[in-house]
Amino acid sequence: MILNTQKDSNLELKISNWELDFYSRPVIEENGKKRWELIISSSKTFKTDEIFLWNKICPASEVNSIWLTKALAEALNDAKQKGWAKPNKIRFWRSSMKSIIKKSIESIGIETLVSRRTYDLLERIEFLEKEIYPKEKGYVKGVLAPTFTSKIENDAKPLPEAVRGDALTISEITIGELKSSQSWPIEFGDIFPIQDSLDENISVPGLRLFSKNRSLALAAWFSSLEPVKLIIKKNQLILEASEDDKWLVTELPDQDANKLTEKFANNKINALGYQFISIQSTPYIQKFAGFWILRDMQLIS
Repeated sequence: MILNTQKDSNLELKISNWELDFYSRPVIEENGKKRWELIISSSKTFKTDEIFLWNKICPASEVNSIWLTKALAEALNDAKQKGWAKPNKIRFWRSSMKSIIKKSIESIGIETLVSRRTYDLLERIEFLEKEIYPKEKGYVKGVLAPTFTSKIENDAKPLPEAVRGDALTISEITIGELKSSQSWPIEFGDIFPIQDSLDENISVPGLRLFSKNRSLALAAWFSSLEPVKLIIKKNQLILEASEDDKWLVTELPDQDANKLTEKFANNKINALGYQFISIQSTPYIQKFAGFWILRDMQLIS
């Protein structure tokens, strides 16, 4: 008797959404044209320790949805060969390339999400810009292909009254607590693995919102925002979200704003910019209507 020892490959597929950028890079090719490159990173998840990374250079004369669609099909095939499932969503934030990217992703049957919650992609771009491109012939010092390092000048809009909640507080938790969020009861949100090398006692700043009767409604609304990072601007606490949205969370006394500005700046250095938003019915219940991990990264400062 011959036993079939082959396992069901579908049970072993690694699952993650993707993050994508398609734009020019700080390298001039031999033909005198700027390099165009597709960069893909999977999003870190608790389901696998691995991450899928994929790059492909595009001829400057072929920067269009036809080339990108073919490249995406190639990336999907390579990912499949390495044991990855087809992603359900692909996030991207490059507004000037929106029509090309959106058309190409949708043509291969994957949902697009215009969002700056592309933390793993930004780490990848930072690595390429610091460690790879400078060693290549044709490298141009300076930024030929800005990420969203340029300041978003949109005025912050006040949070709608319906989602302000009963109370809010600016609080802190430790890296260790943030790592344990994987096991917390959370209705809405987005959490991901925290870098292992960080001291678990380091404090992480964040925003806590409370609503006795509408916490789930608040969490659902925040979930649609794609929250990216919290910043202090003068005496305002602002939430940056989605592609280029800014939401005014609250006005702060000058003294508090100054302390928080320093605290947020130190956090970027000591805790790699990790932040959080939590939504609960009361401060005394260990259940979250919503919880998000955010990052204010050096690359996007």
